[in-house]
Amino acid sequence: MINSRLAVAVHILALISSSEGEPLSSEMIASSVNTNPVVIRRLTGLLRKAGLLETQAGRTGAILTKQPENITLLMVYRAVEPKEDLFMMHESPNPDCPIGREIQTTLETTFSRAQQALEAELAAETLADVIHRLGAT
Repeated sequence: MINSRLAVAVHILALISSSEGEPLSSEMIASSVNTNPVVIRRLTGLLRKAGLLETQAGRTGAILTKQPENITLLMVYRAVEPKEDLFMMHESPNPDCPIGREIQTTLETTFSRAQQALEAELAAETLADVIHRLGAT
């Protein structure tokens, strides 16, 4: 199962985008997400490092560095998810077993296509699309 970092990061960006320039503290965002402010600060830091958010030292809140229609969910995914592949192979299957000998090569193609499909879907969806469906324009 994929963790919730992507969903929480999109939640954060949608809140910031919909705040109309009103600075939102990590505590305010955390109350909407229903999580600890430390989680929000950690994800906000990753989003800032990826160039999607801008913050200023000593000031509450963050602003988007791009318009919501120019932020794809793939950009957010790449900002907050570990750099490894979505699917991991199990280690050291038995090479003396006919299944064990071929399982990794057989699954690599399927797993690669699934990763590509996920990334294509996320690339086609923008933060503006999400905000529009939320009705928070």
